[in-house]
Amino acid sequence: MSDTITLKIDGREVTVPKGTTILDAAAQVGIEIPVICYHPHLTANGLCRICSVDAGGRVQAAACVTPCAEGMNVDTQSEDVCRGRRTILEMLAVTVELTEAPEILTLLATYAADESRFTMGARRTAPVYDDNPFYIRDYNQCINCWRCVQVCAEDAQYTFALNFDGRGFHTQIGTFMSNGMTDTTCVFCGQCVGVCPTGALKPKRQVLLEQGWDPDSIFEATRRKRKPHKEKG
Repeated sequence: MSDTITLKIDGREVTVPKGTTILDAAAQVGIEIPVICYHPHLTANGLCRICSVDAGGRVQAAACVTPCAEGMNVDTQSEDVCRGRRTILEMLAVTVELTEAPEILTLLATYAADESRFTMGARRTAPVYDDNPFYIRDYNQCINCWRCVQVCAEDAQYTFALNFDGRGFHTQIGTFMSNGMTDTTCVFCGQCVGVCPTGALKPKRQVLLEQGWDPDSIFEATRRKRKPHKEKG
């Protein structure tokens, strides 16, 4: 039995090892499928569905998690596929603040998304958390891509300081018992900030610099102060 699979993507034939996702197979023949929640070094979950393609099934398939099948014929830019991506982007635009999400802004332009289409829809709001010296959490800009949760858990750090909180429309990233970051298992490695595709997680020094603070004041504000040593009585 062969360990490879042959399929067509946008008319181009490609042969890949079994288990290869449509996303990776497309990349091998120079076809770029758009992604938002996907990150090459994290577990793919197919949450945002922006990578959905027509693979001949009853519904579109998320390319980042769907394995290739023998004889599969994939269309990554059909009218239905593009319409679906455009609608996802339009809903994101009305729900979340995207001004600091350059990759998503590029997609909005690429798919000619109408950012005013769903203006009657509710906008998700959340407090801005400034509870540690290292980074700011602004979940008004969070798209719930799950990258920060994954990198904090089994994909990298094994710290488990972050997870989903709430349900449905009100779901957002949170901490155990809504504790501040200094009262969680967070070790402030910065990996969550590094994989965030929006401005939801941002280095505090960058935020203060953008606000016009001088370097000495920024250093003082972001210096982790040691707790005073208690002498044994």
